[in-house]
Amino acid sequence: MDLAYGPEYEAFRAEVRDFIQKHGDKAPKRFGVSRPSEESIAWQKLLIEHGYAARTIPKEYGGYGAEPDILKSRIIAEEFTLAKLPMGLANQGISMLVPTLLELGTEEQKKKWIEPTLKGEVVWCQGYSEPGSGSDLASLQTRAKEDGDDFIINGQKIWTSTAHAADMIFCLVRTEPDAKKHEGISYLIFSMKTPGIEVRPLKTMTGHAEFNEVFFTDVRVPQKDIVAGRGQGWYVANATLKHERGMLGDPNQAGTRLKEIVDLMHEETVDGKRLIDHPVYRDRLMQLQARVFAMQFHGLRLLTAASKKEDPGIARLIVKLQGCELNHQLAALAIDALGEIGVLYGNSPHLRAHGSWQHRYMFDLGLIIGGGTAQIQKNIISERGLGMPREPKPAKA
Repeated sequence: MDLAYGPEYEAFRAEVRDFIQKHGDKAPKRFGVSRPSEESIAWQKLLIEHGYAARTIPKEYGGYGAEPDILKSRIIAEEFTLAKLPMGLANQGISMLVPTLLELGTEEQKKKWIEPTLKGEVVWCQGYSEPGSGSDLASLQTRAKEDGDDFIINGQKIWTSTAHAADMIFCLVRTEPDAKKHEGISYLIFSMKTPGIEVRPLKTMTGHAEFNEVFFTDVRVPQKDIVAGRGQGWYVANATLKHERGMLGDPNQAGTRLKEIVDLMHEETVDGKRLIDHPVYRDRLMQLQARVFAMQFHGLRLLTAASKKEDPGIARLIVKLQGCELNHQLAALAIDALGEIGVLYGNSPHLRAHGSWQHRYMFDLGLIIGGGTAQIQKNIISERGLGMPREPKPAKA
């Protein structure tokens, strides 16, 4: 069996390597926690210009405009991972809202929001979860009452990542109070600077306030800023969530993390012996490496389905859970490899990599507990089995 990519793709691989050699030193060392740094925005624009980010997004919306090609996407991921370079920005706006608007937004919404979002100029947050509406998201109570050409929004959201730094929000609200709970929800996009919005940070076990409570008091939002029409919010939300699962289970991110651990285990020693030469640690590394490879090939399966416009079903639903668990176990291996230094936290001068492994370990555990548990995945699959429509209805232009 010939598994070679062929001349066309090897030529493309050479192009990618040439780009990395010429521009790799421009990659940001740190992306910023809540908002992208100027360095990361410049890197993102350079990647889009050369077709290594936003590759298949049409040019009229700020993308590169290439035709989908699974092998070229794979080659880009392979080479950037090998060089340990970031593949551009990945956040709620770029990874979740942009593909949702491409699928369901109006032409006006696409032209207004996609390009500045892709370039990191507009930061978004996601207004989904509410107190008392955890895994049963459809029970949400934030209401939007019609008032002329506007909605007046009152209610509360919780666990809202980056709300304290976001410019905009895509938010689920109840616009049809008398409809069934899945049918009375609408999906609105509006500015976080709108009067009546209050953001209160929530400090997590990482020691940082990465989530927030958001309160809405008589917040006035134009009805035209609805996506896919009134009462279609549940369907739009599920379209967004399938992209969230992909973002949190990114196999390229796991591959880069694995390479960082390999380097770490070559550097760290116990009694003068490199950790990579210790059978127990090497065995753990190999087991995780196998899972990363499996995750990468599963990603190709999903890419194939997407290129054929097929619904991969449950194969897509497991990505977030598997990705969060794998990333947490990779971080756990790094913590163990660091030995006594691995238990340090905060501002110790002995921290390695600015304490990033400790932060990743706690943050990924929070993702597993808060949004990726097996029970929540079962709830989603259960709903899919109860006759819920698989895909949202398209928006009218």
